[in-house]
Amino acid sequence: MARTESSGPATTGPVPGAAGAPAAGAGSAGSAGSAGGDGAAGGDGLAPDVASALEEFTGHLRHERNRSPHTVRGYRSDLTDLLRGLPGLGALDLDHLRRRLGATHAAGAGRATVARRTAAARTFCAWAVRTGRLDHDPAARLGAPRAGTVLPEVPAAAETAAVLAAVTSGAAEDAPEALRDLLVLELLYATGIRVAELCGLDVGAVDESTRTLRVRGKGDRERTVVFGVPAARSLRRWLDHGRPALATPSSPPALLLGVRGGRLDPRVARTVVHRAIRAVPGVPDVGPHGLRHAAATHLLEGGADLRYVQELLGHATLSTTQLYTHVTVDRLKVVHDQAHPRA
Repeated sequence: MARTESSGPATTGPVPGAAGAPAAGAGSAGSAGSAGGDGAAGGDGLAPDVASALEEFTGHLRHERNRSPHTVRGYRSDLTDLLRGLPGLGALDLDHLRRRLGATHAAGAGRATVARRTAAARTFCAWAVRTGRLDHDPAARLGAPRAGTVLPEVPAAAETAAVLAAVTSGAAEDAPEALRDLLVLELLYATGIRVAELCGLDVGAVDESTRTLRVRGKGDRERTVVFGVPAARSLRRWLDHGRPALATPSSPPALLLGVRGGRLDPRVARTVVHRAIRAVPGVPDVGPHGLRHAAATHLLEGGADLRYVQELLGHATLSTTQLYTHVTVDRLKVVHDQAHPRA
């Protein structure tokens, strides 16, 4: 198994999560879980048959639905909180779920968190009915608040260009880490891929002749993304001068390596992005996901078709991609107010 290396600080900026599916660390409001009492089981407060059902459900997510480890951890965290206090799985009912979600809200969780946990409860209960663990679905009538739309903050095209220019200058001496950091920034912005997808790339996934990458994304879906000439130049410099200097006999076939020769850890990549952006005054401090937002927004501002951007980002539905049209409209309103004689 290829090792993943953390070659930098583990502290990262916030990573935006989708409201429709649980995200790792979703237990931020889990401290509200004490409401309703603990069950008779282990340290997570779940009764034995509840814990067993949750374990089988997460296995179902992992092996049958091909959900990522990040998503599986999120479901486990959310459901552990929602199922805590039950004497047994058969006692799960609508009132219990409403109490647990109410405790989540009372603990200060936002609408998106409550909506996500509601979705987790519905998915789990539907699975439990299908597999005969419950004789009815207590979550069928469970309501959820509308999560609302939070428009992402993205740097302008000129600001992003300034960040990339600064990182390019820093890599002028061909220092291996500097070349790697430049490639991280260039590929994230050029392709709009997720940081986990970037760090999961192998050398064999790169086709320099067509300037394309084979990316494995959410749900184990594979897609092809393209990148431009600046990213291609950074890639060639990294492969010629950077990667050979960091690779060891035990290195995996990963495209990006850490200082000890292991696969680059996504936490390190996030630190690289934040450090590069903070070095340029006036640029919004965004992480890798912010560069993904920037790539989509700037493509749409440049006239790209929404379907193309959907394919590039790996969105399963067009409605997710349409978020970026709202960002673009907001920018257009600002320009109109500043420049139009009748604004």
